[in-house]
Amino acid sequence: MLTEQQVHEFWDKGYLRIPRAFSPEEMDAIERDLDFLLDQWAETSMGWTGPWRRVYMDADTEKRSQLTHLHDLHFYSEAWRRAVTQDALTEAMADLIGPNVELHHTTLHIKPPETGHPFPLHQDNAFYEHVNDKYIDVLVHLDDTRHENGEIRFLEGSHKRGYLPHVTETPEGPCSPHLPTDQYRIEDTVPVPAKRGDVVCFNVLTAHGSHINRTDKMRRLVRVGYRDPQNRQISGQSFGRPGIMVRGLRARNGKDKPFSTEE
Repeated sequence: MLTEQQVHEFWDKGYLRIPRAFSPEEMDAIERDLDFLLDQWAETSMGWTGPWRRVYMDADTEKRSQLTHLHDLHFYSEAWRRAVTQDALTEAMADLIGPNVELHHTTLHIKPPETGHPFPLHQDNAFYEHVNDKYIDVLVHLDDTRHENGEIRFLEGSHKRGYLPHVTETPEGPCSPHLPTDQYRIEDTVPVPAKRGDVVCFNVLTAHGSHINRTDKMRRLVRVGYRDPQNRQISGQSFGRPGIMVRGLRARNGKDKPFSTEE
């Protein structure tokens, strides 16, 4: 699926855009189901907390900024189940992390119009910590992205630094994990705009963030996480829950037991 040059680029920069990963017909199907999920299941909230909000937004915008989200779309929709197990996409993941690929989770991130939630620089490993970087996040683009609606931005090569300390506590109390804004500035990142049907994949240790959506339309992305099944999770989102194998096999290690039929 991927060329040697693309694989090298991913591991050198920490991210890669794959154009036209989904056909227009596939996009139409997942968009139709997304409309249903938005109506039935998605939730809207203020989003991430922390002092970074006052750095990224003025006081009025900060009060109004929101994020619409939903976890594990493939549990609710056949079209999304097909999308996250699509042959071309899972083959690309195997090119990057090896022949055995496990689906870890999916998460919807929608930036509502005009005040859609920005994101401070962070590593996703802060939210679902794993023992190594054989984990790839994939952003499925349902809309074209650009500066005005908050395209994804990366701190190029930051995955090579390993796991970085995140801010999780403030004098005001706990907050969403993020990198210190005085040390990791979004102005130093590389923007990666993409088209509807493209995917942008990045290493779980690549620092990234995005600006606010200032357009009059929502910006819709779905993040899909894939990992080597031998890459053990330590904590965080979906911890202790097995994912489905989308490529290859799950080898047994040491005292591993078969999955239980009990809760």
